[in-house]
Amino acid sequence: MAKLSGKDFISVHELTSSDIGEIFNLAADLKEKQRKQEKHEYLWAKSLAMIFEKPSTRTRVSFEIGMWQLGGLAINLDQEAIGLGVRESIGDVARTLSRYADAILIRTFAHEKVAELAQHASVPVINGLSDLYHPCQALADMFTVKEKKAVEGLRGLKMAYIGDGNNVCHSLMLAAAKLGMSLTIAVPKGYEPKSEVVKVAFGDAKASGIEIDILNDPVVAAKDADVIYTDVWASMGQEKESRKRKKVFAKFQVNQKLVDLAKKDVIIMHCLPAHRGEEITAEVIDGPNSVVFDQAENRLHVQKAILTLLLGGK
Repeated sequence: MAKLSGKDFISVHELTSSDIGEIFNLAADLKEKQRKQEKHEYLWAKSLAMIFEKPSTRTRVSFEIGMWQLGGLAINLDQEAIGLGVRESIGDVARTLSRYADAILIRTFAHEKVAELAQHASVPVINGLSDLYHPCQALADMFTVKEKKAVEGLRGLKMAYIGDGNNVCHSLMLAAAKLGMSLTIAVPKGYEPKSEVVKVAFGDAKASGIEIDILNDPVVAAKDADVIYTDVWASMGQEKESRKRKKVFAKFQVNQKLVDLAKKDVIIMHCLPAHRGEEITAEVIDGPNSVVFDQAENRLHVQKAILTLLLGGK
């Protein structure tokens, strides 16, 4: 437990495979305890200050309910209330919240805000999402793959990520590299993941002995895949690009024809919210291979494990 206690949770790259294994083991235990309705108040009287500059359903609800189930308290601070970097400097907010709360969660646009908050805070800072990374989502996704495939490790499995080279794609690259799962990314030309993240992920993948491929062909990516993953074509803040992106990404839709190229027991994943009929068809997201809502649920269990470990609970 002591390894992660007091640390920030900013990017999957900063974790070891052993750290992730510890998170997954605890998440499985917490999930089972909740199923059995056993109390697990490992963070009794602990508190989490949550800063939201982006709208949120899953992140806010899972962290808020998660803290309550762990015996703690979560407080929501939206941008209008806190004015991060506008009404008050990020450093002053970090120092002040560190005097009140045991941890700080931030869901924002610019990743620099996450880094600056962590630099000045004296309590753990959790990246609930930035334009660069979505580490909580990626770990919940990998936990779901492990659970659904009923395997000890993910080595030997192939994930095909089809869509935009965005923050979710970045974190999946880093998570796959740490856990030894091969990953093929299919994106339209010009929408590849950021080069600085690719460089880090390729380094981690080399250390793990696996390959991450970045292609522009969804058909090649989907062939014989164990997992097919997609996300919206236009993320929050990219609404003005939506019409253009619909045309550019049209051939990257996850539909039944694409799914049929994968293994018969392929699982279909989406981090939500989904734009049905765009990046994924209703037939696929509601089909027998979809684990979309299982992965949404697992955000709760994995994040509870992260909170417990960072705050020295149990």
